Amino acid sequence: MELRQLQYFVKVAGKEHVTQAAEELHVAQSAVSRQIHQLEKELGVELFKQKGRNLQLTAVGQLFCTRVESILKDLDRAVAEVHEFLDPEQGEIRLGFPHSLGVHLLPVIIAEFKKRYPNVKFRFKQGMFTTLIRDVTEAEVDLAFISPFPDHHEQVSGDVVLTEELFAILPPGHPLAGESEITLHQLKDDKFILFSKGYSLRPIVLHACLEAGFTPKIAFEGEETDTIRGLVAAGMGVSLLPEMASYHNGNLAPTRVKISAPKVTRTIGLIYRSDDKLPLVAQSFRTFLLEHFNVKPCPEADK
Repeated sequence: MELRQLQYFVKVAGKEHVTQAAEELHVAQSAVSRQIHQLEKELGVELFKQKGRNLQLTAVGQLFCTRVESILKDLDRAVAEVHEFLDPEQGEIRLGFPHSLGVHLLPVIIAEFKKRYPNVKFRFKQGMFTTLIRDVTEAEVDLAFISPFPDHHEQVSGDVVLTEELFAILPPGHPLAGESEITLHQLKDDKFILFSKGYSLRPIVLHACLEAGFTPKIAFEGEETDTIRGLVAAGMGVSLLPEMASYHNGNLAPTRVKISAPKVTRTIGLIYRSDDKLPLVAQSFRTFLLEHFNVKPCPEADK
């Protein structure tokens, strides 16, 4: 059994089509078909079955694919660790992050880090709270910024790097837009524009409104901070956004007002797998971040 056979098999399983797999692998279709046939012959089983114009994994093929994918990930990790051992300042960091941090925080952090380690490469993956947890636990990324920071999770550990205040975001013509600060209760009669279900900022805002004594009337839902800001600026409702998520570039912009009560905040953390040692280059990035935010490191990652 050859490594090339396993790589071809996983690619065909993902594409469910030999021709498309061959195109991505930059090899002839016949070469891919031959390797899959040899693999099936060696195993003594059929790994694929025909379904229309596509190929579908058989039951034993699905089982085999899960194992092979894990093996190939471990092999990629081993090769990366060898490269990092030879030169830890030229490795690659796989970093996950939520959309709200990609507007301002992430570009600033990466730019500062690249001044110190100019040859380090980054591979980014954006996601929601649950998908970022999954990406870390399944080794799709080495590290992930996440908000809120998960206080208890068996498979991930990390560090709270920042606690950020949320502000009221109001249309420019709103009666309270000229105030220096307001209470959240003063917005009880307004329509709210919130993030869709699954986004971590949504429950933070809902909980804050309940703490202020009311249930918000939801007019619209969005999936990006730019959408939330744009709808608020257009007078469609009000919202709450973290300071970093309230940056804007266009002419149509909402007004940001401080909330005096209740105090609404979110934690931002950096997480990694609890049962796995960070690659050297990722550990360098973590150390840089803790120094940048003046945070005492969590000891688990250094074991």
